[in-house]
Amino acid sequence: MGNNFKVSVNSELNFNFNQQDVKNLNVVSEATGNFHILHNNKSYKVKLIHDNFNDKKYTISLDSNIFQLEISDDLDLLIDKMGYSKSSSKTLNSIFAPMPGIIIDIKAKEGDSVKEGDSLFILEAMKMENAIVSPKDTVIKSLFIKVGDAVEKGKLLIELE
Repeated sequence: MGNNFKVSVNSELNFNFNQQDVKNLNVVSEATGNFHILHNNKSYKVKLIHDNFNDKKYTISLDSNIFQLEISDDLDLLIDKMGYSKSSSKTLNSIFAPMPGIIIDIKAKEGDSVKEGDSLFILEAMKMENAIVSPKDTVIKSLFIKVGDAVEKGKLLIELE
């Protein structure tokens, strides 16, 4: 994958940049969250108001205007193209084996309430233990595994409500 970026401004305007475009930016950090940008012989003062680094979302002030920026890289764009997104995990009702392996521990049982990020079971694959977590706050509807089961990639393991 290359190093391409898509920047969405206020969910209305989209700009595409490559790594060379980013290197060519004339940006100087003046103080924490304050930047000076020179573009086409024009000077701009930008202030970072809020950043959500994990979601790649930023709020900036430029010439007394507020802008919401969302940055996507090649991987984000590929995931989106494949029909996946961060929000799609919230509607998952089934958990499938992400790889072949052996179930070595089960942390939840049918009827348990679990929170997003709670460990549901441990899958050992290629001598590594992989904690499989809940994609959302939910209740375990059905378990189709037990400790010691060998599972193939794509096998239905858990149904969620």
